[in-house]
Amino acid sequence: MSSVTDLQVRRLPNGADLALPGYSSAGSAGLDLRAAIQDDIELSPGERRLVPCGFCMALPDGYEAQVRPRSGLALKHGLTLLNSPGTIDSDYRGEIGVVLINHGEAPFTIMRGMRIAQLVVAPVVRVRLAESEFLTDSERGAGGFGSTGLGVK
Repeated sequence: MSSVTDLQVRRLPNGADLALPGYSSAGSAGLDLRAAIQDDIELSPGERRLVPCGFCMALPDGYEAQVRPRSGLALKHGLTLLNSPGTIDSDYRGEIGVVLINHGEAPFTIMRGMRIAQLVVAPVVRVRLAESEFLTDSERGAGGFGSTGLGVK
């Protein structure tokens, strides 16, 4: 069974009549974010836009929120997030917004209340840097992009 953490949210005037973010099913990892816009937005292929979600939140210390694309919008329409996942820090108190981009071949219309992204709240581990002249060895070593191959046998 998963644990539950309270998340304070404040509804803004542009989202007053919209549902707050919520989980679509019992097993959903992300809360659905909705477009808190007054008029439809038509995103042309290649166009990007910041879409407001109509609420602010106060994440508990030690947590972040990750804004992620919705798989159905990505597959069916080529609509995704320009910075995915987008990170919201625990000390941010402004309106939550989603940077959408249309990678599809046709214009896409965003309508008020449409579910446009998802929000995953996750714990954050803070580190303390320890500068060193040498690093411990690993099997991979300094091998970077593509160094482990395609995994096809």
